[in-house]
Amino acid sequence: MMEKNNIKVAVIDMNNGSPNQGMRGIQEILQHYPIHLSYDIFDIRQKNEVPDLSYDIYISSGGPGSPFDGEHSKWEADFFNLLDAIERHNTQNEIKKYVFLICHSFQLACRKYGLGTVTERKSNAFGIFPISLTKNGELETVFNGLSNPFYSVDSRDWQVVEPNLTDFKANGAKILAIEKERPHVALERCVMAIRFSDQIIGTQFHPEADPIGMKMYLLQDEKKASIIKNHGEDKYLDMLNSLDDPERITLTQNVILPNFLDQAIHTLQEV
Repeated sequence: MMEKNNIKVAVIDMNNGSPNQGMRGIQEILQHYPIHLSYDIFDIRQKNEVPDLSYDIYISSGGPGSPFDGEHSKWEADFFNLLDAIERHNTQNEIKKYVFLICHSFQLACRKYGLGTVTERKSNAFGIFPISLTKNGELETVFNGLSNPFYSVDSRDWQVVEPNLTDFKANGAKILAIEKERPHVALERCVMAIRFSDQIIGTQFHPEADPIGMKMYLLQDEKKASIIKNHGEDKYLDMLNSLDDPERITLTQNVILPNFLDQAIHTLQEV
C-alpha cells in the first residue's frame, strides 16, 4: 500500500506568464487537503517545463489565448506526449496515474483526441454561470455533492461544440456536463466536462475558482465593462452577490477537485 505522504502531484501551469487566480486556487486546494500532498509546478508554455512519470496525480491549469496557439510548438508536443505516456503507463501498470484538465488544457485535450470541434466564441464568456450535468455526469463520482445544475466560474473565448458521439464511444469518453440551456439563443450548447478515460477527466469551467479570486476579477474595470456589455448590469450585480452564496462557487470549489483527489488517492492506496 502506498504511504499517504508519498503521493506526488504535478501542477502544469498553462498561463504563459499571465497573471491569474487559477494557480493560487489549485495550490490552496492541495495545501488544505486532509493529508499531506507534495507538489511541484511546471511552467510548460513559458519555460518548456514538463513533469516526468514519477508523479501520481497531474493537474493542468487553464490559460490565456487560443488553444491553437501552440500548434507545432515544442511545449504542445511535450504536453501531448505526456498524456500519451500516462495512457501507456495506465494500460501497462496496476498502479495508475490520474489527470485533471482545466479550461485551456481541456480544449487542448479535445483537439488531441478529436472530441468535438474546438472553435472561437462569438463573444467572451466570463462570470458565474449554471452548468448542467448529463446523465453520465449525474453518475460521476467527481460531481457528488453538487446540484443539477450547479454553478461555476466560466472564462473563455473558445469552446468545444459539435461532439460526435461515435468518436466519444471509440475513445471510451463520456460527456459529463454541458452549457446552460438558453432557449432565446439559437446557438448549440457547448461541452463543459468530459471523462476522457477512467483516469483522465477535464472541465471547460474553473472548479478551482474561489470567491476571493473571482471578486478580484469582477472588480477589474475591463471585466466589469465586458460583463455589463454582454450580459447587462443586473447580471453583473447578481454575480457579485452570488459570491456570498455558499451553494454556488464555494460549493463547486469544495467538491470537484477534492472529490477527484479523494478518488485518485483512495484507488492508489487500495492497490
